[in-house]
Amino acid sequence: MALADNTGCAKPSEDFPFPEIIELNVGGQVYITRHPTLVSVPGSLLWEMFTQKNIRSLARDSKGRFFVDRDGFLFRYILDYMRDQQLVLPDHFPERSRLQREAEYFMLPELVKMLSPKLSKQNSLGDDPCQSDPEELSPNADATRNLTSASTVLPSAVAGGPVGAVTTGVGAMSTDVRRAGFITIGYRGSYTLGRDSQTDAKFRRVARIMVCGKTSLAKEVFGDTLNESRDPDRPPERYTSRYYLKFTFLEQAFDKLADAGFHMVACNSTGTCAFAHDQTDDRIWTSYTEYVFYRE
Repeated sequence: MALADNTGCAKPSEDFPFPEIIELNVGGQVYITRHPTLVSVPGSLLWEMFTQKNIRSLARDSKGRFFVDRDGFLFRYILDYMRDQQLVLPDHFPERSRLQREAEYFMLPELVKMLSPKLSKQNSLGDDPCQSDPEELSPNADATRNLTSASTVLPSAVAGGPVGAVTTGVGAMSTDVRRAGFITIGYRGSYTLGRDSQTDAKFRRVARIMVCGKTSLAKEVFGDTLNESRDPDRPPERYTSRYYLKFTFLEQAFDKLADAGFHMVACNSTGTCAFAHDQTDDRIWTSYTEYVFYRE
């Protein structure tokens, strides 16, 4: 609800063009805060926006709110930091790297430092995997994939190679890194089939590939290509069916699963004829397909 111009706060003037209470629309999420909060960190992007005298240069939505085209969910943590310069995140927060990117955009260097990944003895891969995800501990996605690739050598090396060659340089990392589990890939598709069944079907592109399984396994396999916005606070050891991939190629998903040591163990598909075109007799078929992968 946009604030009316005749609110009880101080009215804008030429020297102070902003009201005391300000409404923000950040990526579709509405926030209401005080002007001193937005200018509490000198030099930040919000400080630059809300200390200028030309208020008309700022973008607004249809209801007059100041508009910022950024992640509306993550902005709550940016705003919390602006209030007291402290960072408090929920347990098992899965979007630390994305929040760091938002902090860089809003020009908050101290917050960027707080969010920078730190490797220590307490946060080694040999610790209990329930405490944190390997993806959160690694400085980047490439390092995580390298660790995962290294762990795939362990079972074969233990079976046929010298033990010393396996343990040297690996340290605390063991077969525990490659936890067993299931990942299910599902997608909805549709295609048009003409009257003559011999003609080629007209396939439509896959709109979205869904991922079901344990959060830590999904993040290990798909990394930054996993979209977690529909279930952002899911702890690593909990299951979810709300993740989906940022790409729409099934083969790309299969390659990532194969690289992580998963094998397909089951698949199923259903199809229904939605309707037929009156003039051409072309039939529109819709289908839902699932592939189940397992790693021992």
